[in-house]
Amino acid sequence: MKTSGYGRGRCMVNIFIERLWRSWKQEAVYLEDLTDGFKAHRIIRDWMTFYNTERPHSALEHKTPKDAYWADRNLKLAA
Repeated sequence: MKTSGYGRGRCMVNIFIERLWRSWKQEAVYLEDLTDGFKAHRIIRDWMTFYNTERPHSALEHKTPKDAYWADRNLKLAA
């Protein structure tokens, strides 16, 4: 069976998720006192919402992921 060409251990496959986890740990986890699972869930949920809807990303021309997604989708629909 042929795979997509991304084998186990390929560093480029994981680079995006590794950057996400690094940002999450530095911007949320290390700054909070996570005393229980309920608080951890709230912190994770709030940070992921912030990350996708408010935090600008340099790789997206300083747009949020939400804005970049909808701008690209609207361009495709208009074509």
